[in-house]
Amino acid sequence: MQGLSTDCELKCALAEAIPSQRDRLKSIKTAFGSKSLGEVTVNMALGGMRGVPGLLWETSLLDAEDGIRFRGHTITELQQKLPKACPSGEPLPEGLLWLFLTGNMPSKEQVVGLSAELRKRADIPPQVFKVLEALPAKTHPMTQLSCAIMSMQPDSKFARAYQNGLRKTDYWDPTFEDSLDCIARLPGIAAAIYRRTFRNGSLIKADPVLDWAGNLAHMMGYSDRGVKELMRLYMTIHSDHEGGNVSAHATHLVGSALSDPYLSYAAGLNGLAGPLHGLANQEVLKWLNQVESELGSDVSREDLSRYVSATLKSGRVVPGYGHAVLRKTDPRFTSQREFALKHLPDYPKFKLVSKLFDVVPAVLADTGKVANPWPNVDAHSGVLLQFYGITEQNFYTVLFGVSRAMGVLSQLVLSRAMGLPIERPKSVTTGWLENKFG
Repeated sequence: MQGLSTDCELKCALAEAIPSQRDRLKSIKTAFGSKSLGEVTVNMALGGMRGVPGLLWETSLLDAEDGIRFRGHTITELQQKLPKACPSGEPLPEGLLWLFLTGNMPSKEQVVGLSAELRKRADIPPQVFKVLEALPAKTHPMTQLSCAIMSMQPDSKFARAYQNGLRKTDYWDPTFEDSLDCIARLPGIAAAIYRRTFRNGSLIKADPVLDWAGNLAHMMGYSDRGVKELMRLYMTIHSDHEGGNVSAHATHLVGSALSDPYLSYAAGLNGLAGPLHGLANQEVLKWLNQVESELGSDVSREDLSRYVSATLKSGRVVPGYGHAVLRKTDPRFTSQREFALKHLPDYPKFKLVSKLFDVVPAVLADTGKVANPWPNVDAHSGVLLQFYGITEQNFYTVLFGVSRAMGVLSQLVLSRAMGLPIERPKSVTTGWLENKFG
């Protein structure tokens, strides 16, 4: 197989898994290809195709009761089964990357080997720093990240292999190489953006023995064990969220045209930068700060309940609550709450989040208008970052984007391995709708 190196254990494991995945997809097409997935209404078309099943996305699936499942495993199961950097700690994201690509839970030895593989690939091309230096100092961190990813595209192994002639069944190979290179470099790139934007540009070298997420914290300038554990948790739980969200879908859509992983992932980042997608935890923090300013940090649950009710009556929402699919508390919220109880139980903002957890669902339920009154992942994540001194809210979406790379780029590799076609849904005009149904 063209370009297949035997020194990357993950790649060999993926190569072994691909034939059975191709056979599985072929069997599904044969057995169920003509089956209906449901009727699409005009409201669905006008409402952004929300809830319309129309994508194959292997790495994750949303469940109304269990929340996000990564390759069939819940967040709780991942915390129990994935290898950790230290006993009773958080899962290593490298293990989740292995699971995404192969469908199999990795051993500790395989994860340690993958960490070493990522460190080996982590050198950042010099043009990345030249591009970052050319940008105005006040450029938004997400713009910097997108430009940095695009600056690596001229070295794309997929683009070069495709130009030189490549069998369709081998598309996944250089896609894998680009994806792993990109993922390996992301902690260093994100940290460089952080240091350049908020720490006067002084960069910190990677620790040659630290894992992928631990090194991100280290290169940002945070040596505390707790913040390294938080990065491992954050990178794991934000890594994927089905294929229909904007960052995942944009990556998939652009990749379906056989654009290389750098072009595809940059498209996803540009979608993630939109305020309706990647800024939710910042909106939560703004609201928490407003509550503290008006009521104080030691507010009673009764006063807080009245404040929440007044917020709703004024036509505003309570940020961090509700979910399009879930019908119970987001397990990603729960995992962060457990982390906070362990590492920062007396932090005032965590105590406020806990009181809101006790108060908001009942207030929302009493309105009779909310299908899911429970907190989602964004209700907690910003508070944890604030505790460890990562207070620069404009950088939060960069952390989100670094994490999301594992899910969207894994699926990009799998999409090329399964030979998925270019995406081309049918669109209609308002006149067509009026003529058909008028």
